[in-house]
Amino acid sequence: DVQLVESGGGLVEPGGSLTLSCVVSGLTFSVTGMTWVRQAPGKDVEWVSGISIGGKRTWYADSVKGRFTVSRDNSKNTMYLQLNSLKTEDTAMYYCATCRRDWSAGRCESYDYQGQGTQVTVS
Repeated sequence: DVQLVESGGGLVEPGGSLTLSCVVSGLTFSVTGMTWVRQAPGKDVEWVSGISIGGKRTWYADSVKGRFTVSRDNSKNTMYLQLNSLKTEDTAMYYCATCRRDWSAGRCESYDYQGQGTQVTVS
C-alpha cells in the first residue's frame, strides 16, 4: 500500500517558522514528482508547491513564494516544506500528495495519493 505521512505542524506566532515532513512508502519515491497542497477551513484545496524527482526544479504558489522552500531527500523517501515568515492566512491543514501519471510543473490534475495532513495554525 502507498502511504504518505506528514508531520511537523503546530501552533506558531506570525513571523515564525515550521518545517513539515512527508515520508512516503509503497512507491518509488525517487522517480515520483511530489506536491504540497493545503486546505483552510471553509476554503477549497490550494496548491502550494511541487518538486521534481531529482529536486532540482521547484514550483511555488504566488502566495508562498519567497517564504516557503520545498526540498526532498530521496535516500530517506522524504519531502520537506520549510515555512518561514508565517502569516495568519497560512493557517491550514497541509497535505503531501502525488499522482500515478500526468504530474507536471509541480502538480497533478487530480491526486491518487494523499496523506492525512498536518495542521499549521498561525496565531
